Amino acid sequence: MPRPVHSRSALSRPALSRRARIGAATVTALVAGTAVFGIGQATADHAVPRTDKEIPNLTQVQDKIKAYYGDTVTADGEHYASADSNYARQVRGIEAKARAYLSKALAKHDKDGGKGDGKGGGKDGRKARPAIVLDMDDTTLLTYNYELKVGFHYTPESQDKYLESTDMDPVFGMNRLVNWARSKGAEVFFITGRKESQREWSVRNLKNVGYDVALDRKHVYLKNKENPPAYLPCGATCTTVEYKSGTRKYIESLGYDIVANFGDQHSDLNGGASGRAFKLPNPMYYLP
Repeated sequence: MPRPVHSRSALSRPALSRRARIGAATVTALVAGTAVFGIGQATADHAVPRTDKEIPNLTQVQDKIKAYYGDTVTADGEHYASADSNYARQVRGIEAKARAYLSKALAKHDKDGGKGDGKGGGKDGRKARPAIVLDMDDTTLLTYNYELKVGFHYTPESQDKYLESTDMDPVFGMNRLVNWARSKGAEVFFITGRKESQREWSVRNLKNVGYDVALDRKHVYLKNKENPPAYLPCGATCTTVEYKSGTRKYIESLGYDIVANFGDQHSDLNGGASGRAFKLPNPMYYLP
């Protein structure tokens, strides 16, 4: 379960002002030109309901979410997801597919020498190094305990207060998958919408829950609106897709071939330079 941190340097996720919550079941759609393994695409339905019957009951939706995560309540009233939940089982299925894919992709990459694939270093004859990219929240770190604590009502203030004193759990099995991929030769990168000012907290959390990979500035990318990097033409106004795909393209320009990309939102996966995309389940919120 999430563990208290007794120092003042604690983790936080950024103020995601564009965060849109959806309490209803998500709509499945196809993503043109992108192979995505996982659950169907989550989209926000902005159509105006004609009657109340087109609106899911919020209390019932929250109850379904808790049942899906196998809500477990401790003696002190804290809520945690269960490793025996349908959520955990679904995640394990996606991880199994990812491991099978990466076993072949990394072996082929090693055999081919990373050349001639038209991506990363391979495009000009240099050996491209294989890489995987991951989002943080609800891809590598599980926000469930925070969401229940605030009643699915995210605010930057409540998030900062929570994360200043608490490490989130890893998404079930993802730390093992990431460490395994690194042992097979994949370089590991994290791209998150968290603010640059939250870097120390984010890195601490990843370390504390078993992500035994490089976590320096060359491997962990956070959103810096105050001083956006030159490789992002959209600067401080980037959408999530622009920011994440632009950062992936930058990583490939450094001589990496991104073979897989993991995220819980389709905005984590769209925009190109993604390799094989793996969508993790997250019915708690939607990010365009």
